[in-house]
Amino acid sequence: MAWLTLVLAGLFEIVWATAMKQSHGFSRLWPSVITITGMIVSFGLLSWSMRTLPLGTSYMIWTGIGAVGAFLIGILVFGEAASGMRIAAACLIVSGLIMMKLATS
Repeated sequence: MAWLTLVLAGLFEIVWATAMKQSHGFSRLWPSVITITGMIVSFGLLSWSMRTLPLGTSYMIWTGIGAVGAFLIGILVFGEAASGMRIAAACLIVSGLIMMKLATS
C-alpha cells in the first residue's frame, strides 16, 4: 500500500507543477489553488508512505515521478523541445527509479 501511495504522491506532484506553470507566478486564482492543494496532497501522501518505506527510496521515487511526468507534460502540452539528449536523460531517471524499486525490499 505504501508503494501505491508513493506513486499517487508523485502523480500529484505532476499536477501541482503543471498548475504552477499555469498560475503565471500565482497571479491566476484557480491554477494557484490547484497548485497549493496538489502540494498538500502530494506531501501528505509522501509523508504517509515514508512511515513504511525508507527516506531515500521514497524521496527519489517521488521526485523522479514528478520530474519525468513534468518533462512529459512539458513536451505534450506546452510544446517544449523533445531532443534526443533530453529523452535519454528522462530514460536514465526512469532506469534509476526501476533500480531503486528493485533494490528496496
